[in-house]
Amino acid sequence: MGRLFATLAVALPLGLGAGAGWAADAAELARGKELFTKIQPACAVCHTLQAAGAEGQVGPVLDELKPDAPRVLRALKAGIGVMPSYAERMSEKDMKAVASFVAHATGAAK
Repeated sequence: MGRLFATLAVALPLGLGAGAGWAADAAELARGKELFTKIQPACAVCHTLQAAGAEGQVGPVLDELKPDAPRVLRALKAGIGVMPSYAERMSEKDMKAVASFVAHATGAAK
């Protein structure tokens, strides 16, 4: 039992228990929100996400879909449906920031 607590004491602060698979700090979430609304084409043009003040009419309503960060990251990297890939437009770090922001904003990040 002592080993379990020792393992959790190390793993949880490192973000290993996070639903997103990585820890997101306030600066990363703010960067993700900024990119969501300003990258071209902006995510906010197509997607509805209340936390970003976005009321898109084309893509899924993210507040209802509640995608976790890995799902958002996969969509950003590869594109999905009519959504383009952002792999050539954003760094991995920036894509993770957007993914973390969306997951936290929708409540998908535990």
